[in-house]
Amino acid sequence: MNYFSANIKNKKIILALGAESAGNFSVYKNGKIYFSEDFGDLLVGANFNKFKNELNKFFKKENIKPDIILTDLHPLYRTTLLGEELAKKYKAKHVKVQHHIAHIFSAVGEKMVNGQWLIINGFHGIAMDGTGYGLDGKIWGGEVFKISNFQFPISKQNSKFKILIERIGHLEDQVMIGGDLAVKEPARMLIAILAKIPNSKFQIPNKSKIQNPKSQKDFIFQHIEKYYTRNEFELLYNQLQLNFNCVETSSTGRVLDAVSVLLGFAGNKRNYKHEAAELLEKNSTKPYALPPLIKGGRGVFELRTTPLFEYLIKNNPPTGGKDKRRLAATAQMYIAQGLYEIVLKTNEAKKLKIIFLAGGIANNKIISSYLESKGVIAARQVPRGDAGLSLGQIIYFLSK
Repeated sequence: MNYFSANIKNKKIILALGAESAGNFSVYKNGKIYFSEDFGDLLVGANFNKFKNELNKFFKKENIKPDIILTDLHPLYRTTLLGEELAKKYKAKHVKVQHHIAHIFSAVGEKMVNGQWLIINGFHGIAMDGTGYGLDGKIWGGEVFKISNFQFPISKQNSKFKILIERIGHLEDQVMIGGDLAVKEPARMLIAILAKIPNSKFQIPNKSKIQNPKSQKDFIFQHIEKYYTRNEFELLYNQLQLNFNCVETSSTGRVLDAVSVLLGFAGNKRNYKHEAAELLEKNSTKPYALPPLIKGGRGVFELRTTPLFEYLIKNNPPTGGKDKRRLAATAQMYIAQGLYEIVLKTNEAKKLKIIFLAGGIANNKIISSYLESKGVIAARQVPRGDAGLSLGQIIYFLSK
C-alpha cells in the first residue's frame, strides 16, 4: 500500500472501493490516504478474490473499522455490492459517487495530497473513458463538468461554501445495440451511428454485395458486410428500430471503437481491453482540420459525433481521397478540441481557468497532448483510468 498525506482533517475512517474494470481501493485515516495496487478486472474471479483478501489483510493490520464506505454509482458493480455488504457489517454509511466525477477528483487529488495547490472558487473537468453509469441512467464517457465553490485547503473560514458540480457538456448520445455486447462487437456501434445519416448523402459503390442501393439499410450494410451476414445485420437493424435492449451512451471509447472499425484498423471482436481505440491511436498520423460541431447553449452543450462519421465516410478510401491514418488522427483531435471548446463556451471560462483531465482515454497521447498544450492538467502519479478511481472517490467526499 502506498499512502499520501491528505492535509485534510476528518475524524471519520473512509473506505473507497473504486470501480470494477481496474480494481483498486483506498482508505482515509488520520490525515493519510492509503492507496492500493491495481488488481485488474474484478469480473475475473481470481482478481476479485485477491482484491477482497488484500482488503481484509489491510483492515486487520491497521485495525480498520470504516465509518464511511464509498462505491461507484453503478448498482451492479461487484465493488458496489461488496460496499453494501461491508456497510451492513460495520454499520457504516454507504455513499455512491458518480464514476466520472470521481475520475475528475482523482486528478484534483494528486495536486491536493502533494500540497502543491490552492484552488479558489472552482474549476472545470473533462472526463473521457469507455463506460460509466450516469446520473440519468445512461452510460456516460465523454463529459465536461463545472465545479463551483471548491476551495483548498479546507478550513473553518471556507467550510460554509457548498460545492456545486454541474454536467455542462458531453458527446452526442449514440446507441449501444445489445448494451454491453457493443463493447465486444464494436460494429454494433457503427450500425447505430450510421443509421442517423441520411443515405441520400452518399453513393453506394457498385462492387458492394447489396441488392437495393436506395435503402438506408443497404447504405449501412456496405460498411459492415464483412462482419455480419445479411440476416445477422437485419436482426441488429430491426433491434435498433424497435429500441430493444439498446442503451444510449456519450462514451468516447465507444465512438473511437466505431471509428477504428469503419477505417479498418480494428475488427469486430475485442481480444483485449481498449483494443480498437488503441489500434486507432497506433495507426494515426497528422490530423486534417475539422471544426467541432457543438449544439446547445442553455447550460448543457453537446459535441455532435454523427457529423464526424459523415466526414469520415465521404473521405475514406476507396470512395474518398484522404489518407486513413490522417483520418484516424482527425477523429481523436475532433473530440479533444470539441470538449475543450465546450469549456470555453461557458460563462465561467475566464473565471474558472483551471481544467482537469481524467479517465482512461486521458492516456491517449493525441487527445492528452492537445489538451495539455492548452494548459489542461492530467495526473502523473495517480492512474488516469479506473485504477485511480478510489482516490477520486475519497477526495470528492472530503471536499464536500
